[in-house]
Amino acid sequence: MKAMILAAGLGTRLRPLTDSIPKPLLPVGGTPLIVWNLLLLRAGGIREVIINLHYLGSMIEEVLGDGSRWDMQIQYSHEPELLGTGGGLKAAEWFFDGQPFLVMNSDTLIDLDLPSLLDFHHTHGGVATLVLRDDPQAVQWGAVESDDQDSILRINGQGLPEDASTSVMTSRMFAGVHILHPSIMDAAPTGTFFSIIDSYTRALTEGSRLLGFVQAGYWSDIGTVQRYAQAKDDVEAGLLTLAS
Repeated sequence: MKAMILAAGLGTRLRPLTDSIPKPLLPVGGTPLIVWNLLLLRAGGIREVIINLHYLGSMIEEVLGDGSRWDMQIQYSHEPELLGTGGGLKAAEWFFDGQPFLVMNSDTLIDLDLPSLLDFHHTHGGVATLVLRDDPQAVQWGAVESDDQDSILRINGQGLPEDASTSVMTSRMFAGVHILHPSIMDAAPTGTFFSIIDSYTRALTEGSRLLGFVQAGYWSDIGTVQRYAQAKDDVEAGLLTLAS
């Protein structure tokens, strides 16, 4: 399986730290954020990666190069204008050869059993699998509602009607890692800004099955200066270590 790391964002909430360095290159434990995720992918057997670039993208490309330093193959998708999560994936769909692929954010630190996630996706056969986690602030993050069969029914309140399942529903947050088939974006035009969540909710209403894989390990998105400082403290305390 191939993967895409989303790295085109502006990092505005982390200014002034990101005034002269893109967020994916901010160091945690002496290692750039995006390299943490490259090593996670490599440890899970994924070695072909594409990265979308916009803000200070040349710096990211200069640091990572072609990926051979990590025994990986890295290509880039340049976005002169930001396309959003969905638009960015759509622009890079040529890379995936019509096959399912994994997506993750460049600014998320996560302790994830990647082989188990891949096995779950292949075994359950949905058009997409979203990594979910329990969080008391799930609604603030954007609640994903799933039943006891791991089927997702609604994302941010959009999707199937509330009476679509007789199972007990659980609200969790989306951890920013997902596996999807490129066909889920067929209805979206190329070169248009949109969120992949829009494609997911449309797929739900059209009867496609989306699945939730629950992750219980460490997770942090590096969205603010405070969260960045906390993540550095967490790594120093040994709560998360680099994949090998």
